[in-house]
Amino acid sequence: MRYKSLLADTVQAIAMQPSETSTRLEISKSLFSLAWPIIGLNVLQVLALAVDTAMVGHSEDAQVALTGMGYASQLLFLLMVAMFGLTIGTVAFVSRAHGAKQKARVSHIFQQSVQLTALLAVLVAVIGNLLAKPLLVLLGASSSTLGPALDYLRPLLCGTIFGYLNILFAAALRGVGNTRLAFTVALGLNGLNVVLNYGLILGNFGLPALGCLGAAIGTLISQGCAVIFIAVLLHRNVVPSLPLSYRPQALDKPLASQLIRVGWPAAADVLVLNAALLSIVGMLGRLDQTAVAAHSIGLRIQALAFVPGMSVGQAIGAMVGRALGAKDLRGAKRVLRSGLWLCIVLMTTIGAVMVAFAHPIIAIFGVDPDSSLGQHSVDWLRLLGISMPAIGLYVAITGLFGGAGATKIGLRINTAVTFVVQIPSSYMFAFSAGLGAFGVWVAVPLAFSIKALWAVREYRRGLWADIGPGGQT
Repeated sequence: MRYKSLLADTVQAIAMQPSETSTRLEISKSLFSLAWPIIGLNVLQVLALAVDTAMVGHSEDAQVALTGMGYASQLLFLLMVAMFGLTIGTVAFVSRAHGAKQKARVSHIFQQSVQLTALLAVLVAVIGNLLAKPLLVLLGASSSTLGPALDYLRPLLCGTIFGYLNILFAAALRGVGNTRLAFTVALGLNGLNVVLNYGLILGNFGLPALGCLGAAIGTLISQGCAVIFIAVLLHRNVVPSLPLSYRPQALDKPLASQLIRVGWPAAADVLVLNAALLSIVGMLGRLDQTAVAAHSIGLRIQALAFVPGMSVGQAIGAMVGRALGAKDLRGAKRVLRSGLWLCIVLMTTIGAVMVAFAHPIIAIFGVDPDSSLGQHSVDWLRLLGISMPAIGLYVAITGLFGGAGATKIGLRINTAVTFVVQIPSSYMFAFSAGLGAFGVWVAVPLAFSIKALWAVREYRRGLWADIGPGGQT
């Protein structure tokens, strides 16, 4: 009852604090204007991988190629963890400086972040290529899938700088309130990626059929074109608040240290999420391989379903950072109030669709709802749907923490709930209570509900407003 009361009081406090209607509408409009291109950009990223996968699925030895590509994608994601942290740090610093109207500092932070990204990309490319084979084997790649995995992995590792700079440019633009440029460029370049991959994967337009290698080359070329295009526009001052100089600067070690201090908890947070995912797959593997396949189907749906909420959370973070930079704490709270309801409404609506239309949704993947795979898939999809309101609340408030530079708060919540609640509960429900795969999955809505309640508590404590991007508690 204590936590139920806490949640009710907090939602009421967030919703009912007095403010002018016009101000609320203005903030809501600004938030939506910032968020929709982020949603579009994130959807394009998900669809790009889906298109690559679909095309590789029509190539020779498709099953082996897809498996190898899957292992390579896992490794690329894990190697990207540090970049996630740098991105969060950049948004927190850039948005604060922009909110404080410190144009020179925005430029300095951005320039330093670009150089740090380049250094990180070179490091990942070298280490990734040197350790590619053993790491793929460690993930489970067999001798037959190792070849396609390396074909896909090595070119993308060599061109890591293009992928990383795309991520950084989008994040920095978000920090100064311009999300449409990155989305517009991504829209055009995704079209180029489809054309290139159609030719290079399947051997159309007189090009050789290269399979996984073709997918990597097409992706690399499109990423490189996007980076060059945005870099030229920023250098020509198309976005006056975010100028880019081609002239290198000396490394600002204190700033780099602060970026790392804010960014590493966000990077660690991603690792914790991966640990939770691996624990679910491991337990399902001991119970029923069909449940593992159902979980995989659910994750594909989840990848798209989470995009609106996560995107709104990113927009909240950028706007909160700017408000705090302007020393407008009340404005930061108003941003959360508007974003919170937008996030909850979006995610609850998506969740309701997942619960109500679980059968036709999984039928899109060619799964018979009456089969064992179909029944497992429906169970998992509906449990995900039930989780969505809590996920909406959680990502909105953690978006605020990220924008405030208080990334350790989110890490503490996620780590404690994952290892103390979710993983033990999954094991207990699945094996001790005999609920099988359903027991593994039922811990997910439980965990997200606790995360949401804890995030609400941390919001009410108010420490996030005092931390600032230069330090953590």
